[in-house]
Parts: sequence; C-alpha cells; structure tokens
Amino acid sequence: MKVNIENISKSYGKKQALNGVSFEMENGVYGLLGPNGAGKSTLIRILVGIMDASGGEVYMNGRNRKSCAREYRSKIGYLPQSLDFYPEFSGLDYLRYVAALKGMEGEKAEHKIETLVKQVHLTGDIRRKAITYSGGMKRRLGIAQALLNDPEILILDEPTAGLDPHERIKFRNLVSIFSRDRTVLLSTHIVTDIDSISKQTLMIKDGKVGRMESNQSFVDEMNGKVWLIKMTVDELVDFQNSQIISNVLPIGDRVEVRVVSDEKPSSDAVSTQPNLEDAYLYEFEYMGRTFR
Repeated sequence: MKVNIENISKSYGKKQALNGVSFEMENGVYGLLGPNGAGKSTLIRILVGIMDASGGEVYMNGRNRKSCAREYRSKIGYLPQSLDFYPEFSGLDYLRYVAALKGMEGEKAEHKIETLVKQVHLTGDIRRKAITYSGGMKRRLGIAQALLNDPEILILDEPTAGLDPHERIKFRNLVSIFSRDRTVLLSTHIVTDIDSISKQTLMIKDGKVGRMESNQSFVDEMNGKVWLIKMTVDELVDFQNSQIISNVLPIGDRVEVRVVSDEKPSSDAVSTQPNLEDAYLYEFEYMGRTFR
C-alpha cells in the first residue's frame, strides 16, 4: 500500500491550520511529531475522511482518493485521540457495535473480535463496562476496533495520551506487532512513542511540515550540537532563559545540564551524543526555527 499526500491545506476562516503538506508512506510505522496545536489532528481527520481539505489531494496506490472513496475508507483503521462509550456498553458490546458499522456480521465478526481481544490482552475484562476501563485498557480496546476490518492503513491520533509509562510501552509494542504488512501513521507530541518503532518521522509545526527522514538521520544531523555543562542551581535559573535545555540531572550540589545549541554555549561545555529528543527541540525551538 502506498499513500501520497500532496499539497494538503486547511483553513478555518482566516486561520490556516495546514499549509502545503506533502509526503508519502508505504508499509511500516511513520511518526507524525509535533507540539500540541501544530495541525496533527487536522491532518489526520482529513486523511481518514471525516474532514475535507481546503486544497490538495490524497492518493492510494496512484489513484485519487475521491475516485475510490468507498474502497479507501474500507482500508482505513482509525484510533481517534479520545474514545467515548455508551454507559451500558461492555468492551464486547462496543466491538460488536463497531463491527456492525463496518458491515461485519455473524460468525466472521465474532471470530475476528475474539482474535483481537486476545491479541490486545483484554480477554478477562471484555464483558466489563468499557467506561470502567483504565486508560491503557481503553487504548487497547481502541486499537482492536481500528483493526476489525483488517485495514491496510492504520492511523493513530495521540494514542498514548494519558497513559502511564508501563501502559505506553505495552501499547507501543502492540503497534509494532500490528504494523506488519500495514502502513501505520502515529501522531504524537511524545518523542519516545516513535523513537524505537517508526520507519521515518515527519515533523510538523504551525501547519507546515519539514522533510520526512529516518530517526537516525535526524539524530546524525545533531552531531556537534548537543552539550553537557555542570553548574549550580542558581546559575541554571539565568542560563535557561537564553538556552534550549533538554535535560537536567542533579549531581551532588550541582546539576548537569544538557543543552541544544549550534555553538558551544560555554567554555567548559562538553560535546555529547545526541538523541531524537534533542533533534525535536532543535527543530521546534532553536532560534525560532520554522519550516519552509
């Protein structure tokens, strides 16, 4: 499956939420990384067909989505940022309801539901009311509903929002497993959600996107731009007003500060190995950087 997004734009009155967004995806996990309000959810709603773009086109295997709208929708699985449940619905009721909406009936639907419930580790809780589930359980139920129709394109909007670190790891592992032979777009503002599983990452800011690169390429470009400095807490208070700081680690009566900067920020700064979070901060904060 190949999906091409070409020059997508979206305006709300005078406000432009997306401005000329273009990229392409094939099988594998792709990260859509950007701060809250960057345009991620708007782009995703356009991709899944619940919102119209002001301009631009989406293509599936070279075919304009508009010319094969029903087929395109049948190949989409979507996990929205928030899930709502009828108060009386059990997890099983919810999956049967979504299956009916997707045109799945009888033994085929029941078998698919049973298989997915096992895969997302909800067998012991599937008959409980869904509103009583923890955040992680709701997310696992959400990914099960998104996979009911065996989609070739799986789109996840901020899927780990509100999850604790343990549930976030479990969810990330599920996504990695389900990405086989699928195109997965995972939208997030949390770098660790995509650091280890995404094939490539696209960074978005103010409705514009930069280039799509492998995570390692982003990291490699940060060589010589990440520094460690030891200082007192009082020194840090003033220092952080003029520098981009990605981490602070207490060491005795001082702190070790991780700084993102093109230039050596002080005479005693020591260059260190960069990571994707450093690259993210550099793209979005350093010197007011914007995409062009």
